[in-house]
Amino acid sequence: MNLKLQLVRDGIVLFEIPLSLMDWPREQLADELDAFETDFQRFSNIFDALSHETRFRMMKRLMEEENRTINFADFMRDLNLNPKIVWENAKKLTEGGLLEKVERGKYRCSEVGERGFILLSFALRHLIEALEEMENY
Repeated sequence: MNLKLQLVRDGIVLFEIPLSLMDWPREQLADELDAFETDFQRFSNIFDALSHETRFRMMKRLMEEENRTINFADFMRDLNLNPKIVWENAKKLTEGGLLEKVERGKYRCSEVGERGFILLSFALRHLIEALEEMENY
């Protein structure tokens, strides 16, 4: 089966990735695996940042804001969290590149954070569902 994942902007394919190892040329697969190994820590930070329910809820709350910005106190109030929990989790999200501190007590979702959150929550969920449906046919 020749499945591919594409990223398209304004009708132009930015990249295309085969979803079967059999569809990768051997040398290109080796290059991709080496590149992933080199970038492993960066990806690990992103996955680590979103792998905790509190951090996921914080990012979800940021997505609900029109300007993707929220106060420290709003995180505490809206998510019923204590200051230490907000601080620790905001730090993890910042280390993962998903959150930026814009001023004292105020955080904004980074551009990478916004797209990364959409990719790792919405897109990944839909992709896995589609692959599971295909497997059942």
